[in-house]
Amino acid sequence: MTTIAAAMQLLIAVAFVTIPLVRHRYGPAAQAAAERELARQGVPARVLAENGLRFDAGGHETAAPAAVALIMTVLAALNLAGNHWGEVLSWVFMPLVLAGNCVILYSQLTAAKSVRAAFARKGDPMLERVDVPAFLKASEAGFPRWVFPILQNVRHTAVFGGAAVALLATALA
Repeated sequence: MTTIAAAMQLLIAVAFVTIPLVRHRYGPAAQAAAERELARQGVPARVLAENGLRFDAGGHETAAPAAVALIMTVLAALNLAGNHWGEVLSWVFMPLVLAGNCVILYSQLTAAKSVRAAFARKGDPMLERVDVPAFLKASEAGFPRWVFPILQNVRHTAVFGGAAVALLATALA
């Protein structure tokens, strides 16, 4: 059973690694599309940089998924080695991965609302006039069609399903 848990943990690691890889490859195109949309709306593109909005693989967009992938890989190695810590740490980290992926999914489902609220908190009249749904749609169009929603849904399925199976396998071990 620990082999099944390890396989699922490696699947989750791969799912998380796809995030910075895709953003690294296609983020500049998404950034350019978002900037074009802002220009169409009469908003200078500099507001993105001034407010920390980016579509590439910089900062936490690489660090967080890479950290999760690393932890999952270590857990898988421990489980494959039959080390007791693999089981113990699986009980700690698999629920965290499930909870974290719930947060990711929620943020994706409420992106327009949360970006609109973030812009409003800034108190910048220029940001408040941004048509956020159009802005987000333009940025998504900078990625290939297979990223949204195909890769995104495959990633969520792998993480939610893989974590559930890993926990079940750990419980049965």
